[in-house]
Amino acid sequence: MSQPNPRTLWEAVLGRLELQVSRPSFATWLRDTTGVSFEDGRMVVSTPSTFAARWLEQRMSTLVEATLSQIAGRPATVRFQVPGAPTAPGVRPAASQSSFNGGDDGWQHDERPPAPLRGDYALNPRYTLNSFVVGESNQLAYAAAVAVSSKPGTAYNPLFLYGGVGLGKTHLLHGIGNASASRGLSCLYVSSEQFTNDFITSLQTRRTREFREKYRSVDVLLMDDIQFLRGKETVQESFFHTFNDLHNSNRQIVLACDRPTSALSPIEARIRSRLQWGLSADIRLPAQETRRAILELKAQEMSSAVPADVFDLLADRFAGSVRDMEGALNRVVAYADLTGCTIDLDVARRALGDMLTAPPEALPTPEAVLALVCGYYEVDIQAVVSKRRDRRVTHARQVAIYLLRERAQLPLKAIGALVGNREHPSVRQAWAKIQKDRDTDSTLDLQIRAICETLP
Repeated sequence: MSQPNPRTLWEAVLGRLELQVSRPSFATWLRDTTGVSFEDGRMVVSTPSTFAARWLEQRMSTLVEATLSQIAGRPATVRFQVPGAPTAPGVRPAASQSSFNGGDDGWQHDERPPAPLRGDYALNPRYTLNSFVVGESNQLAYAAAVAVSSKPGTAYNPLFLYGGVGLGKTHLLHGIGNASASRGLSCLYVSSEQFTNDFITSLQTRRTREFREKYRSVDVLLMDDIQFLRGKETVQESFFHTFNDLHNSNRQIVLACDRPTSALSPIEARIRSRLQWGLSADIRLPAQETRRAILELKAQEMSSAVPADVFDLLADRFAGSVRDMEGALNRVVAYADLTGCTIDLDVARRALGDMLTAPPEALPTPEAVLALVCGYYEVDIQAVVSKRRDRRVTHARQVAIYLLRERAQLPLKAIGALVGNREHPSVRQAWAKIQKDRDTDSTLDLQIRAICETLP
């Protein structure tokens, strides 16, 4: 049997790993890796930096190798390396430049990490504006991305993209970066976790000047998942000054988040106000036709012949996340490649077996729903179940009623008893209002999806 394509095989591994590790960890350490070679059960994976390669070796190699072995159907090992710096087969990268202690950040605080703060721009060349599939759900965001790429620093600064998981925010960030870089501009793409780690490292190693130069000398700053800055007051202070410095010098700032600025509390009000200076564009769940177009483009990039009924299966089954849908396609293609089969509906179903037959998720408890809704809107549970009718409390109460009905699947009478012994007609009216408003209010829809993502 011929060796599988290493890039395709690694994409399938990433699709599985994305379901097993936290979203920030995946975005920071795994998302920008690429399968380079796979021979005799040994996989070589390219990483964007020496630090990333060393971190993956120390912290994730066991999980990665187990996942790779499962997908490859035989025992397999993995080695991480930076392009242009090969090591001998089977030899792990050395860790002589610094001591790795397995702590929170991996490196002893009295020693300098081997990777410099500068120089790792980490743009993924596969994510371009030309390869972004445009539909009704993302037209505004795409048009804004094109405008920003054409006139960085002048059109929509900052550009704030928000939407649920796996809907294309990261693709647009990289697309803007690649388009800007092709025009000779310096671009830096980071996640908020990377920004935080760089900031902490600069304090520990007394390299704050280098940190400032890295983030304030670029023409285009692209930051992903800024919701994770919440609660980090010192990091927010640094981001605030970085933002001001870039904006005052007409440098372009593009930020991505899973929620609108109005729902970013407890991020400082002065930061939220600056995020509203430019343009906010939401990305919603794509329609069926858009999902099909995304799959067709993905298959074309992978040079894989996929029949229409398989596209239909994937577009219908994985409608909630483009990322999950693409991961499922990667899995189907990898399975066919590894087994030597031609892709058809039966092969797709065998490849996706556990994903298609997974039991339905357990329903969240009413207590969990109420706690998460109140936490999200920052209101007290006692206020929600009281007779208070001020706007903020009423809105939280209506959302809680809606989710108790839709996610916890409680009857309206039981919901009424939970939220202050309210009568059946008022509970039904609140549920119907939120259900109707979700269709026309993208901000509300995003808020509800953000709450649902954290439900147990």
